Amino acid sequence: MVDRRAILRGSLALGGIAAFMPAWAQPVSEGLPTVSGEDITLRIARQVMTIDGRRSPAVGINGTVPAPLIRLREGQNVRLNVINELDEDSSLHWHGLLLPPEQDGVPGVSFPGIRPRSSYLYQFPVRQNGTYWYHSHSGFQEQIGLYGPIIIDPAGADPVAADREHVILLSDHSQLSPEAIFHRMKVNPGHFNFQRQTLSGLIGDRDQSLKDRLAWGAMRMDPADISDATGAAYTYLINGHGPADNWTALFTPGQRVRLRVINASSMTNFNVRIPGLRLTVVQADGQNVMPVEVDEFQIGVAETYDVIVTPAEDRAFTFVGEAVDRSGMARATLAPRAGMVAPVPALRPRPLATMRDMGMDMGGEAAPRAVDPSAEQNASRKLATTTEAPPPHAGMDHAAMGHGGHDMGGMNHDMAMRDFANAPQVKRGPGVQTLSPMPVDRTGDPGQGLADVGHKVLVYRDLMALDRNPDVRAPSRSIDIHLTGNMERFMWSFDGAKMSDVHEPIPFVEGERVRVKLINDSMMAHPIHIHGHFFELVTGHGDHAPRKHTVIVQPGGIVTWDFTADAVGDWAFHCHMLYHMAAGMMRVVSVRPKGDAA
Repeated sequence: MVDRRAILRGSLALGGIAAFMPAWAQPVSEGLPTVSGEDITLRIARQVMTIDGRRSPAVGINGTVPAPLIRLREGQNVRLNVINELDEDSSLHWHGLLLPPEQDGVPGVSFPGIRPRSSYLYQFPVRQNGTYWYHSHSGFQEQIGLYGPIIIDPAGADPVAADREHVILLSDHSQLSPEAIFHRMKVNPGHFNFQRQTLSGLIGDRDQSLKDRLAWGAMRMDPADISDATGAAYTYLINGHGPADNWTALFTPGQRVRLRVINASSMTNFNVRIPGLRLTVVQADGQNVMPVEVDEFQIGVAETYDVIVTPAEDRAFTFVGEAVDRSGMARATLAPRAGMVAPVPALRPRPLATMRDMGMDMGGEAAPRAVDPSAEQNASRKLATTTEAPPPHAGMDHAAMGHGGHDMGGMNHDMAMRDFANAPQVKRGPGVQTLSPMPVDRTGDPGQGLADVGHKVLVYRDLMALDRNPDVRAPSRSIDIHLTGNMERFMWSFDGAKMSDVHEPIPFVEGERVRVKLINDSMMAHPIHIHGHFFELVTGHGDHAPRKHTVIVQPGGIVTWDFTADAVGDWAFHCHMLYHMAAGMMRVVSVRPKGDAA
């Protein structure tokens, strides 16, 4: 049997991973206010923050944005006294932490919230280690600064050793109020899209051909609509600092530096790279993984990745967090001395959506190998029950779809105006667009715009858990959940129904093992998060499947994960694009005790 920890200990030469380090010798993260111990007080209040010289209203904790770094240790008990000094309700959710449901911090789901000028005591045992974060789940408070990092040191030795570490907390911030942003999106979903194709792009052969533009126009879809809120609305931040602020992380040449990268943004997926340095991914969503050496990775809203870098030269490097639509970037400097700068790369050409992003890849574009879910478990064991829908193409009337007319990659666009009469078997509410008649597994894709960058980009299938999964049973049933919406009306939902219209939770029974298939029927990427649990991605790694709490479901894509319902109670389940969640893409998952007839 392969000793995976021995491999990790011996991988210094490959990726800058050292031998085990005693917990007491772990480096302290630099540059952020830190609170620790068993009793911690957090005061939520309005404040002003300065970004690239511009003052902006915000909500922070203990006078800072981001909120202080909370440093805990696995196995301890913690009491967090949260004082709400706002004139409105507030809350704090401990993102990715396994805890009792009443401590999870979601108003209306797990507790009533924290009333104005009052306090709430969160208390729970710390059952895990790794990189996490926390944020408000009330109104639009997270959008204006109510978020912060959490680091939990392991009770014993940490297989990921480093000489130095830094938290890199990515976020987006706007001079506009969240209410104004949301209103403008509802009135005109393309309000912030300054990335549209132009006549000069057609002449310069930088964009789609005239034929393709006409085809997309017939569908009333904009291939440049990669993000709802772009650099037209946001400044992109690292640890609360704008690109011109030049936030700097220090190192000594030859040191192994651990970067704990957290995406705490409202609406922005980032493409992360450090030109001139290779990145060794060692942790995803707080869970240790076998080291993977890459040049770049895409991090969805609410995901975390820990990477090791080993800069050998006595010079500065630029940390680049490029918005996925390339409308702007978060930028910081990694340097041996304060005040140094490195060249900042120009923004790369913005990506355009393809027919594959529309779930219409019918041979015109190469698709990744679809993972056979049965290969994940003993082939002789079959799911005992299922609520799974027929395959997306089942029952499709290809004649009705009109193949052979106006064609792009084998797809007739006359059939693609808005709704597909023969689309996947999904419950659809009023006005729901079904844009992906033939979604595919896209866990082997690096993300929009990253297929041809000329270097190694992390994909989900690269991730492999360092330790064997805690539950390797075959699922007893499976469910399909469709990610649905109407981009013209900025409506978002699961299975065609927004949160406000659904009164029953998604039910599970304590201890059951369930396969969940997320099917993205939209042309927008959605980072989907489940509270109170981890899941194992079905990507071909068997009992060492990567464990995560948040996953990006690419446009027209499918993500499959196995999940053990081991935490009794009600839990939030939602898209972590905050305005998608506010527009309805959220449900409650209810784990019921065994034997509960209800």
